[in-house]
Amino acid sequence: MAVPDFQTIMLPLMRYCQDGKEHSMSETVDALSDDFKLTEEERKALLPNGVQEIFRNWVAWAKSHLKMAGLLANPRRGIYQITERRLEVLRRGPSGINLRFLNQFPEYVEFRTARRSGQSRRMKETSTTWQLPRNPLRTLTRKSETTLPPTSSNY
Repeated sequence: MAVPDFQTIMLPLMRYCQDGKEHSMSETVDALSDDFKLTEEERKALLPNGVQEIFRNWVAWAKSHLKMAGLLANPRRGIYQITERRLEVLRRGPSGINLRFLNQFPEYVEFRTARRSGQSRRMKETSTTWQLPRNPLRTLTRKSETTLPPTSSNY
C-alpha cells in the first residue's frame, strides 16, 4: 500500500483519539502506521527535502486541519485530544473526512478564508513595495553620483 494522503488519514486519526486520552504525535504515527499496514520502507520514506518522514508529515497536516475545525484540541505543546464536537461527528458514522466535510464547521471556513485573504493581501503589499522605477539604470546612476564621495583623480 502507498502512503495515504492527509485527507485519508483524518477519519482514522479521529477514531484513534476517540478514547478521550491525550496523545503524542509519535504514538499516533506508530498506531496509524500499523492501522494502514505500512511497510518499514513506507514508514521511513522521507519528503524530498530529506528531513521529515512523509507519513508523519501527512499525520501532522491531518491533525492541523482537524484542529482548525474544532475536532481536536491541543491541551499542551505536542499533545492533542478529541473534543466533544468530534465525538458527535464520530457518532454520525461518516464514511470519510476530507476538506469538503470540514467546511461544515464555521471556524474552519473562517480559518481558510482568513488564510487566503492574508496571502492575497501580502501579495498585493509585496507587489506595490517591490515595483521597479521606470528606468532602473538611470536611477542607480543618479544614486551612485549622490552617494559616492568626490574623488581627487582626473579621469
